[in-house]
Amino acid sequence: MPRYVAFLRGVSPSNARMADLKRAFEIAGFSEVRTLLSSGNVVFDAPSGTAHALQQRAEAAMQAHLARSFGTVVRSSAHLRAMLEDDPFAEFDLPPSAKRVVTFLRRPVDSKAALPIERDGARILKLSGSEVFSAYVPSPKGPVFMNLLEQTFGSEITTRTLETVRKCACA
Repeated sequence: MPRYVAFLRGVSPSNARMADLKRAFEIAGFSEVRTLLSSGNVVFDAPSGTAHALQQRAEAAMQAHLARSFGTVVRSSAHLRAMLEDDPFAEFDLPPSAKRVVTFLRRPVDSKAALPIERDGARILKLSGSEVFSAYVPSPKGPVFMNLLEQTFGSEITTRTLETVRKCACA
């Protein structure tokens, strides 16, 4: 059975207990459910389905079980592993201190933005399908890259560090 990862937008330990989140996914009929890193990453098995259908099923289960839902973006573990194997940041000259970030879009977009875009040490490097690859150097200005991403691609996105994506893809 295929393995999937659901990346949830806006989840933290203060607004969702991971055990409750896990249970909501189990109620939705997903199996081998596991939460990772207490920040809205859920891995699960499900019969093959479209990402959109799995997203809707997960959101409906959260609404029913948690009385709230979080924006959900689903990718197959196989897709994530292939993306990581292709090393999407290899073509860019990034400083060692740069944080590499993957932003997941709920659906592909026709972005007219000329990439790369840079602001205050944050760089949107490229768009590939429904993933955006960015990098930033931490600074006192805070998460400038998040504002830049939302201005460019809207708010139906969720973002993870490359290392978090790696952990989720292999879980």
